Amino acid sequence: MGPANVKRSLTKALGAEDVSMNYYELEPGESFAFGYHRHEGQEEVFYVLEGEATFETEDGEETASAGEAVRFAPGEWQQGWNRGEERVKALAIGAPQESGETDILRECPECGERTEQDIKRAEDADALVTLCVDCGAETGRFT
Repeated sequence: MGPANVKRSLTKALGAEDVSMNYYELEPGESFAFGYHRHEGQEEVFYVLEGEATFETEDGEETASAGEAVRFAPGEWQQGWNRGEERVKALAIGAPQESGETDILRECPECGERTEQDIKRAEDADALVTLCVDCGAETGRFT
């Protein structure tokens, strides 16, 4: 369950102790993350294997095509998307393995702006939901 069609953790399979690694496949419109976010204590690098990924950052949008990488420092806000028409395949590499606190922002229709979010298992379905911390509104549902 999540925002990406395919997400596979490679960390344990590789026996990694100090780095986290995930393989992603994103269909058009899908994202690497539940929302615009930052990892308090983790540097993150995305390496695009196929397609083109677009990353929303504090400085605007950045794109990375096959064979290119994008780096985010600890505490830097970002969210990566497949805004194209072809599938995106990419690796996400984070160090250290533990990311520390992760802050997530999503557009809340009730509050009318981006707000902090919690992620919980839906009570009524086999899904994860994002909930506005301020008003409790559901802002996303991921199966």
